Amino acid sequence: MLTKDEVIELLNPVEDPFLHRTFEELESVKSVTIKEDKNHVSVKAGIAQTNTGEQMQLQQEIVGILKKNGAATVGLRFEKLPDEVIQKYQPAVDEDKEASLMGGATGTKFLTIASGKGGVGKSTVTVNLAVALRRLGYKVGVIDADIYGFSVPDMMGIENRPVVRGKKIIPVERFGVKVVSMGFFVEDNAPIIWRGPMLGKMLNSFFSEVEWGDLDYLLLDLPPGTGDIAMDVHELLPNSKEIIVTTPHPSAAFVAARAGQMAMKTEHEILGIIENMAYFKSETTGQKEYVFGQGGGEKLAEVLQSKVLGQLPLQQPYEDEDDFAPSIYQEDHPTGKEYHKIAAKVVAKMEEE
Repeated sequence: MLTKDEVIELLNPVEDPFLHRTFEELESVKSVTIKEDKNHVSVKAGIAQTNTGEQMQLQQEIVGILKKNGAATVGLRFEKLPDEVIQKYQPAVDEDKEASLMGGATGTKFLTIASGKGGVGKSTVTVNLAVALRRLGYKVGVIDADIYGFSVPDMMGIENRPVVRGKKIIPVERFGVKVVSMGFFVEDNAPIIWRGPMLGKMLNSFFSEVEWGDLDYLLLDLPPGTGDIAMDVHELLPNSKEIIVTTPHPSAAFVAARAGQMAMKTEHEILGIIENMAYFKSETTGQKEYVFGQGGGEKLAEVLQSKVLGQLPLQQPYEDEDDFAPSIYQEDHPTGKEYHKIAAKVVAKMEEE
């Protein structure tokens, strides 16, 4: 069982990611509470900047230190250090000459993937479209902006976590695609209980504090519906095209129309509709069975004055023990070939601008 003094001693060498001074120098540890019956350690710490990617990295570091030394569970709260402390230790700021993704100066094209409701395969479409674009030779990144329902790391079989280099978060790369997700910064798949403003700041850091490098396309997997987070993403982007994912069922298409209307109201052009789970093709008879009905994609495209980019079947990727990624379709897979066609259409439409 750790004592309060032992916790402070363990955390004293930890460095503030912005001031590059130790917790001991900054007197960062504000309080420590020990619940002996549950072997739970709670810490309140002061840092120079809160609600950033660096804070999430620091949280992982602190939790790791305390668990390694005997704590069963760890609770953390961060607050901003006093201004006089920050001013005293603030390093000289270099001008950031790197072109900003947010400023639209890099030539990166933004593509948001949205849906009216959950469960229609929006994230599956996002990761496979990203991989298909990469297979076409483009440099691609993915932001898993579905903060409450992040699933991209699991879908792509990602086990590594980002690291911080200097002032930048280095995204994880899988299948040649660079990925950042809230899932990387949450301990043991814990639920997200942050309020909207904090989530908005985290999303902003995914744009401004991640070292994306030279990207051709940055895809964003939006939360389903038209909530605050989806609206924040629309407002953050300098410009974007949007793909709406639906199933053939009329009710899915009906609610998806709301997401499309929001995109148009925020002056983000709808690039097209992808109808997922469009049919099941029987291996025995070769016949297509329309398990969820027909016509939802076409009806949605008509309402939004757009076009259907592709219709994807109900089908699993091939099993691959050597390259585990449960939702990524192989290049020679029938559905993988469909994604290839959709990616080619996306490129053609994006290049029209």
